[in-house]
Order: sequence, then structure tokens, then C-alpha cells
Amino acid sequence: MLELTMASVSPENAGATAGMAMADADSAPGAVLRVGRDRTVCRLAPPDDWLFISRTHLEFVCGPDGVWRVTWLLGSHPDPASEVRVRVGMNHHQLAYGGTMALPMGGSGEVIIQDRTSPRSVNVGFYHEM
Repeated sequence: MLELTMASVSPENAGATAGMAMADADSAPGAVLRVGRDRTVCRLAPPDDWLFISRTHLEFVCGPDGVWRVTWLLGSHPDPASEVRVRVGMNHHQLAYGGTMALPMGGSGEVIIQDRTSPRSVNVGFYHEM
């Protein structure tokens, strides 16, 4: 099972948890959880006017081996308005635009979507059960 929690953080609410939302899915091959502004396909969505987040920005997919992977989906612009980092423990990894990274089984961490033009971010915490 993969559990996700999302918080939208801006200067006005720094230090507080704002926009908290949760989603989870069993670790069945092909299971999908998406993060983005399009509420028709995304289980977790930031504020509508946060345009540094694509309509469908992140996709978490469970592979045939039961391992969840996160992909930063390519949007309609060649140069994204955000950066994406994955934090596992004390380690931070840049996720390339269009890139994919496996999440550690039995581990937890955070995927951070950082606005390039403002001190706003969407932080998606994850816990990947074994």
C-alpha cells in the first residue's frame, strides 16, 4: 500500500499545515495515484491558481514487482515552472522533468514540487508499506 499526504505551503501559511489532503492505494500492479490541478484525474490537487503545478504533474504507479514509482509527467511547456525533489531520509534527489524514480519499499519520504518564481511548494509525503 502507498499512502500519500499533501500540504500546500506558501509564505502566508509557513509554519502551518495548509491544504492537507490524503490518498492511498493498494500495491496492486497497475495501481495509479496522480497529483495535479485536474481534479477529474488527480486524487490530490493544490489550489486552482497555483499554475506552477501542471494539470497532471506527478504520477505514482505500482509496478508488476509491487514497487511504487513516481514520474514527473511532461506538461505542455518545454521548460517547467517548478522543480521536483524527492527526499528519502536525509537524502534529496532531483527528479528530472519527465523522469521516474522508485520509492523504497517499507520507506517514507517526501516529494517536493517547488515553484521557481515564488516561495510556494506542494509537499507530498509518502509511506510505502511492504
